[in-house]
Amino acid sequence: MLGGAHLTSKLEAILRKEQPEDYRIVEELTKEAFWNQNMPGCDEHYLLHIMRSAPCFIKDLDYVAEIDGKIVGNIVYTKATILDDSGKHHEVLSFGPVSVLPEYQGMGIGSKLIEHTKAIAKELGYNAILIYGDPDYYCRFGFVQAESFKIGTADNMYAPPLQALELIPGSLSNIKGRFFEDAVYHIDPAAAKEFDKTFPQKGLRDGLPSQDRFRYLTSLNRPRI
Repeated sequence: MLGGAHLTSKLEAILRKEQPEDYRIVEELTKEAFWNQNMPGCDEHYLLHIMRSAPCFIKDLDYVAEIDGKIVGNIVYTKATILDDSGKHHEVLSFGPVSVLPEYQGMGIGSKLIEHTKAIAKELGYNAILIYGDPDYYCRFGFVQAESFKIGTADNMYAPPLQALELIPGSLSNIKGRFFEDAVYHIDPAAAKEFDKTFPQKGLRDGLPSQDRFRYLTSLNRPRI
C-alpha cells in the first residue's frame, strides 16, 4: 500500500504521514539536518513551520520516517506553477525541505522518502515535480535539469540546480517557460531569526565544503534565451 511502508536499510525504517503532535520534533530535526549546510545557520525549520498552514501545502505528501519509534526524516510537498511563454499556467509539484537527522544520513532514508512520495504523487494525479537541488544527488531519482524542457527560473534564468521530473511521460514536453515556487518560500529573515530563538542555539560556521558547493551551483545561472 502507498499509505504506509516498511523499508529496510541498515536499520528498519517505517514511513507514515506526519501528525500535528510531530510538528515540533520534525522542526527540530530539520534544523539539525540543515544547520550550516548551505550557509551559516539555516531557516528551513522556519519554512517548514509556516508551510504547513499555507494553501499550497499538500498534506497527503507530508511523510516522516521512523526508526525504533524515533522520527529521523521528513519530506513535504507544495503546489507550484510553470508559466509558459504563451501566458498559460501549469500546476506542478515541488518538494522540500527533505530532512534526515545527521546521524542517520547515508542510510537511504531520504531516498526512500522521495521514492515513496513520488509514487503517491503519481497516484494522486500529479504530472511533474520541479525542485532546486544538487544535480549530482537528484539525478538518481530521474531528475534532469529543467533546461532540458526549456524551463527556467522565475527571473528567466537557466539554473543547473533547477531539476525536473516527469511523473507522466511527456507531461513537460512543449511547456516552455518559467518555474514559480509558492510565495511561502519567500520567508521573512527577521521572523525566521525570532523563530530560531525558540530552539537550542547552535554555532555558525562558514567555508564548509557543502556551502562551497551550494555557492558554486548557484553561480552557474545564465539568461534564458
